[in-house]
Order: sequence, then structure tokens, then C-alpha cells
Amino acid sequence: MNGMTRQNRTMTVTILGSGTCVPSLERSSCSLLVETGRSKILLDCGPGTMRRLLEAGATVHEITHLFFSHFHPDHTGEMASFLFANRYVTEPGRKFPLVMAGGRGFVLFYGAFKKAYGTWIELPDNMLETEEFSTTGPDTKIYDDFSISTMPVSHNPESVAFRITAGTKSIVYSGDTDESNNLVALARNADMVIYESSMPDGLKVDGHLTPSLAGKMAKMANAGELVLTHFYPPCDKVDIKQQCRSEYGGPIRIAKDLMKIEL
Repeated sequence: MNGMTRQNRTMTVTILGSGTCVPSLERSSCSLLVETGRSKILLDCGPGTMRRLLEAGATVHEITHLFFSHFHPDHTGEMASFLFANRYVTEPGRKFPLVMAGGRGFVLFYGAFKKAYGTWIELPDNMLETEEFSTTGPDTKIYDDFSISTMPVSHNPESVAFRITAGTKSIVYSGDTDESNNLVALARNADMVIYESSMPDGLKVDGHLTPSLAGKMAKMANAGELVLTHFYPPCDKVDIKQQCRSEYGGPIRIAKDLMKIEL
């Protein structure tokens, strides 16, 4: 991108799902794949994620980390199926533990799924590690070849936004949120931000951004590039890029399923 050599790229982001809870043949529910070299990270796992993951050239056994922005079904709806699929032991199979985490209450959330599905979603041989992110302030976890920082955002009590840093590059994913000073602080000077833009300007709903508000948040953070995602059907009837442009002067992309971006 912008003349960079492949050796200088430190992250690849693939939009697996750019939609919402509304069924669509074009947009799966929310999910991103972030590849940092040795790690393959899923951010959210809404319905349709595993199919899109295969279309993107990856398998469930290759995912190293699965992080949830919050617990709504369009962000977590394929979690049980994802874990069930990971029990399939025919080669190649899972060779390393999966790290799975979310905001406050995630361990209890996963525990409720285990009560419903029992051993069918329990990975064998200590192949699953569960963690939680703070929802009272900033939090950072450092892994093999990347770090992830979180801040609570304005949606659900457990909602967090993510900043993934690998090498010299950083990307931010808002999850679902309303206007949020925490999001601005987390995204300061990030190379790319991926913000929800659920409804067009004029149709705003509580707990969500519009294109111009997403642009405002990106501008305040001095983000290098903005990707809009998480579209309800009314977004397809207006020029959401132009609405966003009223606030943000940098590069803007409109997310589509399987869109791949290299940094």
C-alpha cells in the first residue's frame, strides 16, 4: 500500500462480516481477521464468520486469538459453532491453544454456553485459554508478535474497543459504540481505524455511530485512514462516504465482506 514493500507490511486486515443482525446475502454479521505474521486474530464472530474465513483462505484451527467487543448475538453468534468446529481432530487440527477474551463478565458468558452445550464446545488438552479485558479503564495485553489495548466504549456494560499494534503499525476496531472520548484516546494517531456506521445521518439510534460521527471520531484521533462497517440496510440507500467526508478528510473505505487491506 502506498508503495510499501511486502517486507515492510506488518498487518493484514480482512473484513469477514460488514453487516449486522439483518440477514443479507452480501454482508455477514460482524467479524474481522487480523494477521500479524505469526498470529491470526478474530475480532468478533457473528453468524457467517466461519464461511467467510474459509473464503479468505484460513481455517478455524489457524486462529490464535478470538476477541469479542461485546456479547450481542451479531458479534458472538458463531462462538459455539466455532469452538465445536475446533474439536474436529482430523488433520491439520489445532496445534496450539486458542486465546479467547472479552470484556467484564466474559468468563461467565462462556460458562453459560458450556452449560447449554456441555463438552461439545470444550477443547481438548488445554487448548483454550479464557481472559477478560477491563471495562473500567485502559487495559493492555502483550502476546507473541502483537499487543492489544482496550478501552470501554458507549454501548453495553461489557463493550470495549480494540487497538492492535504489530511492529510499527496500529489498527483500531470500535465494535459497537456511540460517540466516545475513550475511543478517540485509544485511536490517537492509529494508521487505520475501523468504525461502525450503523445508520445514515438523520437516522441515528442510541449506542451507535452514523457516518459523520464516525468521521468526527476519526478526525479527533488524527487517524491515518477510516474504514466504515456494520451497516444496516438504510445505509445502502445513501452516500455514506459523502456523509462521512463532511467530518473526515483522510482516506475512507466502505467495508465489504472479504475486503483485504494490507498495512
